[in-house]
Amino acid sequence: MTQSARFFDDKKFMWDGKVYEGRSEAEESERGYRKDAFETRVVEDGGKFLVYSRRVAAQQTAVEG
Repeated sequence: MTQSARFFDDKKFMWDGKVYEGRSEAEESERGYRKDAFETRVVEDGGKFLVYSRRVAAQQTAVEG
């Protein structure tokens, strides 16, 4: 059974909900997520491929008052 969330390097990634038949198809989707500032991982699962992503948090700056 596919996990909707997985941890890689102690960071939580969410599955995009799609099962890709080939690695190239998954990597194409992965490129789209990266373009939109997501961290991504492609995982092989039983001969199929899954894409997990997480939004990269923007740097917070302190507001001086």
